[in-house]
Amino acid sequence: MAKVTLKRLDDKNHFLGTNEAGNELHFDTDPPSGSGQGVGPMQAVAMAIGGCSGIDIVDILRKSRQNLQRFDCTIEYEREGTPALFTQIHVHYTLTGGLHPDKVRRAVDLSINKYCSVAKIVGKTASITVSYSVNGTHYTL
Repeated sequence: MAKVTLKRLDDKNHFLGTNEAGNELHFDTDPPSGSGQGVGPMQAVAMAIGGCSGIDIVDILRKSRQNLQRFDCTIEYEREGTPALFTQIHVHYTLTGGLHPDKVRRAVDLSINKYCSVAKIVGKTASITVSYSVNGTHYTL
């Protein structure tokens, strides 16, 4: 069984999360309830969609012998209700290199719709839309 730990670092809402390998992530809220020294938990979930799908996309493109030189991802989202669940998420990937657009489309589609565990979890409460650009040309999934 995997394990992560969380330790409160101040008298507000600054926490340090650590995984078994010793990698760290700071969680916090903005002042006045927090000290603004980390990402909010829901921001971390949004980032995790990019990280999870990004790992998939990079691996799929590597296996497809694509020459990926740069990968960036932007995630925009809306939340509502109490608890404030995600309702809409848009993920945009920006890729450059010696890439065939059809292979990028396949990698993005496989990740978001099949492999990315975070997208599968978040997709239960939110509509997820996806776009991507390959060497400056914009596409929608």
